[in-house]
Amino acid sequence: MKITFENPDKINGLMTIVVEEADYKDEVEKTLKDYRKRANIPGFRPGQVPMGLIRRQVGASVKVDAINKVMGEALQNYIVDNKIHMLGQPMAAEGQEAVDLEKDAPYEFKFDIAVAPEFQIALTEKDKIDYYDIAVDDKLIDQQVEMYASRAGHYEKAENYDPEQRDMLKGDLRELDAEGNTLEGGIEVESTVLMPQYMKVDDQKKLFDGAKLGDIITWNPRAAYPDGDAELSAILKIDKEKLAEHTGDFSYQITEISRFVKAEVNKELFDSIYGAEAGINDEKQFRDTIAKGLQQQMEADSDYKFLLDIRKYAEEKVGDVTFPEALLKRVMLQNNQDRGAEFVEKNFEASIKELKWHIIREQLASAAGVKVEDADVKDAAREMARAQFAQYGMSNVPDEYLDNYAQEMLKKRETVDNLVERAIDRKLTIALKGVVKLNKKSISIDDFNKMLSEQ
Repeated sequence: MKITFENPDKINGLMTIVVEEADYKDEVEKTLKDYRKRANIPGFRPGQVPMGLIRRQVGASVKVDAINKVMGEALQNYIVDNKIHMLGQPMAAEGQEAVDLEKDAPYEFKFDIAVAPEFQIALTEKDKIDYYDIAVDDKLIDQQVEMYASRAGHYEKAENYDPEQRDMLKGDLRELDAEGNTLEGGIEVESTVLMPQYMKVDDQKKLFDGAKLGDIITWNPRAAYPDGDAELSAILKIDKEKLAEHTGDFSYQITEISRFVKAEVNKELFDSIYGAEAGINDEKQFRDTIAKGLQQQMEADSDYKFLLDIRKYAEEKVGDVTFPEALLKRVMLQNNQDRGAEFVEKNFEASIKELKWHIIREQLASAAGVKVEDADVKDAAREMARAQFAQYGMSNVPDEYLDNYAQEMLKKRETVDNLVERAIDRKLTIALKGVVKLNKKSISIDDFNKMLSEQ
């Protein structure tokens, strides 16, 4: 087998592979013999089918498979041995006619190969990068205490409606005619739940202010939710298509008022969040524990911003880079045939930007000795699981549940790819914090979030 590689402009490569009969003959013979052993053809005992018959039946397809196999292996070995930094996969060269494999060898195949542009990027202690320390102050801790108390809250019965208390009403709904009487054959729904404070129009909200048990309120659902077909459909218990038939007033007789009450900040709350084994007995310990957790969370946010700044700094340091754009567009179109050329043109610039960062990140990770092991990916899965539970206020999830949740994540290929990326970013961030000079700046969480939103 003869392989040649032309790469005059360093980014557009043309690989030519000439396959001789000797390159695939042994593979064909081996496959045909294996097929003969398994062939079950009427009139012949197993393993005794004439080889000529086997060749006529499957010889052509076996030959194609053998050529593809040996050629693919040779191509891949050549790329690895010659350290060609290929982008995407090889593509049949433009203009190449189909190779007629029914003719005798040799066969010539040509492939277009997109090659990564050559550049070098390295960071040292001479490179100065901002690092933001987010202050965990009393205001932030107060907000967290408020959130925990609200999540653990409950509803209690009340006598009158107070919109400031997030009260929830339950009552009987009846459609009215033009004179304000109950419409015969109209909509009637019992035990309908309303939270007037969430209505879209103030005039309708105010109709419920100060209402008491047993009061009958006349209101207009369509006016209260002018653009809320989903809310109206749920309240009136009808399909959205029928809403236009019911735009008049309704009566609402209040049968129950429930008031939301936040949980008390006491040991019961502490234990529900962190578990009794945490030994939190007073509010000071509670706030200290919250502060510690917030500090860890803030550090993760700071690291995220740091990596964003590293990326921007490194991209500017590298400068403009030339990619084999025409070839990469072909590769991108091949991978997105269902979306078409318009999708490629619309997303190509962003794709090139990500590709440039990918190459930069590879170099930085290699220089820093960053290697991702299975344990790193599992740790990333556990951290993702922990973060998802934390969103629901579950801070004391047992390790076995985290492990089980993480194992489920690792069963999905797309999730594993994402976790590998997270693991690389995490290890690279830690490594680079020890390489570059950190220009530390203290910042409030509000200013930090504002800064991120503007980036």
